[in-house]
Amino acid sequence: MSVETRPSADQSPTGPERPGTRTGGRPAPGQRPGRSRRTAAGWIGGAVVAALAVIAVNSASQALGQFHWWAGFVLVPGALIAATGGPLVVRGGNRAFAGYVIACVGGLVFAVGALLMFGVMSRGWPLMVVLPCLAVAGTYGWQLEHPLARGLHRVVAMLASTGAAVGITLQLIVLDWVELTGVHWWGGFMMLAAVIVFVNALELVRHRMQYRLQAIALLVGPAVVTFLLGLRFLRDW
Repeated sequence: MSVETRPSADQSPTGPERPGTRTGGRPAPGQRPGRSRRTAAGWIGGAVVAALAVIAVNSASQALGQFHWWAGFVLVPGALIAATGGPLVVRGGNRAFAGYVIACVGGLVFAVGALLMFGVMSRGWPLMVVLPCLAVAGTYGWQLEHPLARGLHRVVAMLASTGAAVGITLQLIVLDWVELTGVHWWGGFMMLAAVIVFVNALELVRHRMQYRLQAIALLVGPAVVTFLLGLRFLRDW
């Protein structure tokens, strides 16, 4: 007398199923087939961009006779760090911001390596002011839900743009493209930063939220003081 056995509910006639798949290898309902492809494309694209960037810097430095081989120990790790952030940005979601931070850190390290490779750190150091400020300003696209947090983040991002403008001005001065001797030019940027903070503080007025008046006061007070100090420096009073 033979007993017929049937596969149980957790068994498949074709063998054990892989996690995240249905019988026959089809994706599970909660799995997105395109996400793994985007992640793989991000890794490949990041690696290709990193390799091309390293090759370009090395080739250009050799062509100019400014090749410093030891700078490669800074250049290559920076390119690899930046490349690891690319897939997270491409994937999106909650990890995109972490990927952006990693990519920016790697980009800064790569920039230091490039300056060392060309031997122009003494004339290119203002870029170490410009690039971090641009990295912070680039977070402007991430909008927070709470209006107070969103307003403060907007202030920080716009102030970072002002910092990048300060770095660009320093670079022009170092390269002798602009002559500002005897001019207290930084006072103008202090006034610009104060205006940015003041305008964003006024923008918070239209939101009905807790601690609105306290937040506005904490922004307006330093903004007024900074504006007056910038005016004093600029006019040399």
